[in-house]
Amino acid sequence: MKTNLSSQIKLDRIPKRYYNPDSELERAALTRNEKVYTRIFESPEEGSLHIAHDVAELIRKCKAERRPCVLALGSGVGTHGVYTELVRMYKEGLISFANVVVFNISEYYPLENNAPGTMHLLKELLLDKVDIDPMNIFTPGKAVPKEDIYKYCKEYEDKIEEFGGLDLVLCEIGATGNLAFNEPGSQLSSSCRLMLLGNDSRHIAASMFNSAENAPHSAITLGISNLMAAKQIICMAWGENKASIVKKALEGLPTDTIPASFLQNHKRAKIVLDLPAAEQLTRISQPWLVTSCEWNDKLIRRAIVWLCMKTGKPILKLTNKDYNDNGLSELLALYGSAYNVNIMIFNDIQHTITGWPGGKPNSDDTFRPERAKPFPKRVIVFSPHPDDDVISMGGTLKRLVDQKHDVHVAYETSGNIAVGDEDMMRYVMLMGAIAKEFKFNTPEFLAKHAEINKFISQKKDGEMDSADVRYLKTIIRQGEARTACNYINVKPENVHFLNLPFYETGTIKKGDLGRADVDIVKALIEEVKPHQIFVAGDLADPHGTHKVCLDAVLAAIDEIKDEKWMQDCRIWMYRGAWAEWEIDHIEMAVPLSPEELRQKRNSILKHQSQMENAPFLGDDERLFWQRSEDRNRATAELYSRLGLASYEAIEAFVEYHPIRG
Repeated sequence: MKTNLSSQIKLDRIPKRYYNPDSELERAALTRNEKVYTRIFESPEEGSLHIAHDVAELIRKCKAERRPCVLALGSGVGTHGVYTELVRMYKEGLISFANVVVFNISEYYPLENNAPGTMHLLKELLLDKVDIDPMNIFTPGKAVPKEDIYKYCKEYEDKIEEFGGLDLVLCEIGATGNLAFNEPGSQLSSSCRLMLLGNDSRHIAASMFNSAENAPHSAITLGISNLMAAKQIICMAWGENKASIVKKALEGLPTDTIPASFLQNHKRAKIVLDLPAAEQLTRISQPWLVTSCEWNDKLIRRAIVWLCMKTGKPILKLTNKDYNDNGLSELLALYGSAYNVNIMIFNDIQHTITGWPGGKPNSDDTFRPERAKPFPKRVIVFSPHPDDDVISMGGTLKRLVDQKHDVHVAYETSGNIAVGDEDMMRYVMLMGAIAKEFKFNTPEFLAKHAEINKFISQKKDGEMDSADVRYLKTIIRQGEARTACNYINVKPENVHFLNLPFYETGTIKKGDLGRADVDIVKALIEEVKPHQIFVAGDLADPHGTHKVCLDAVLAAIDEIKDEKWMQDCRIWMYRGAWAEWEIDHIEMAVPLSPEELRQKRNSILKHQSQMENAPFLGDDERLFWQRSEDRNRATAELYSRLGLASYEAIEAFVEYHPIRG
């Protein structure tokens, strides 16, 4: 069973020599905009293995020199794969931690005795599984009196100096460019101190404390100056949600608004990325600026769209001078003139637009994204949560139904953890109020009703919901999903709730993708035998629910891809409420009229528990329908700026091709 196929999606777009050049000479040319030594790997797993080998080599080197190896370790989720590899190497007898001294980079403050924290994670992931001397493990105090924090921090720094300083700092680049808990605004000279955490850091901590509200507001952290004093620094970043901040940190000027940019001042700093995290670096996103290119249709499209944005011109107004002035003279040599390139790319993007996402019957489909036959088609729309379908492709979904395709919607997870207690209790109170009138006030019901009321009234912050509460929250989300599907006329028998087991932990932290998850998805695909599959292609968070749901569908497809009926099935990936496909990758663009956009909004509003009271809206103050409309309008505006037809909104899709061989 292949459980990480989503990591392969970008491989057919980026030539290997851009991210893994054959020679140091070529690397120097490609990376001339990057101010920190950077290695890029195809997946977080490969990157983590590379880092683990670096750490192991350092430990062996220090052992040969008969001195301790002093490490400062972070506990961010990006580091977890590295620790898994180090534990494996230890169990295989390839490494010993007997000579290792570990300083925890940061710890939440304050913490109750039994509360989780960064040291708890480090022990769980690494320290309790290897032969390190417990006396060689140091961490900031989580219960130091506030008046003693300054003194304590200085003593923590002194302890590091007693061991001869740090040999290596190992951590990840945070979502805002933070290093450890050095939030934006941290100075290069900052030392070990108490730091107020930003909203992004607290939201990331939500998985440990079951909600952002329960996460601590502050932490004790080693400062930038402490990290920069280390002999070596290795920082990592995985996933395209880090791509923007990685580019700023590596290619921009050093600034306290992006603490990771200070790594440019360290002689032995190394950044390790996967391809999604590296996608905005110049050598990946605009390779024509640093090397000769391996031009293909997608890269040419990307270059022309970039040129349009830079010059402020639509495609058909670009001139030879525009190409020459902006590093694209290669295209003029290949195609003879700007006009030849312009018309080719204009037609290419024009052909992505279709009002028939399931294919238009009895028409020439030569230049259409979807084939005309068979018609009507059997379609499965996989939705990670019970509202991602309408948020991400609600207009297209309604088009498919209205155009008489046999549309199935499959909700992969229950989404119960995203229902607030207040929303659930409205239903509990309603049931209690009508129980007598509708004659279901049995002793069993009354006892269960009282039990749920008691649980909610005594529920502590961060406490896992009881099985009954999780069940009620699941039913609430299923009811909302059915209502939304009914609104857009999906047949009731075509609405499927898969409740994949990996999700049902009762906490924000989910399990790993397993055989049972893939089998459930596979069974539905084999039952429907679809001609089209729509799946959420979100890659922004490599550890999130959307990523696991995508891998579940791709793993199931991989196992049945050679079936004759499956070879006649096309797989389309959509994006969520926060991001859209880059225009150079869009292969199907479905325009929405103002009326269709209003209908999409109405279908999203059927999910009442996910409005203002939803626990995981994040820092974005917009509601989901607002995010969705803004994203769809922005895509339409981009098409318009390129000189194509002007629409109210556009939903975009990219085709996934199963990996063969």
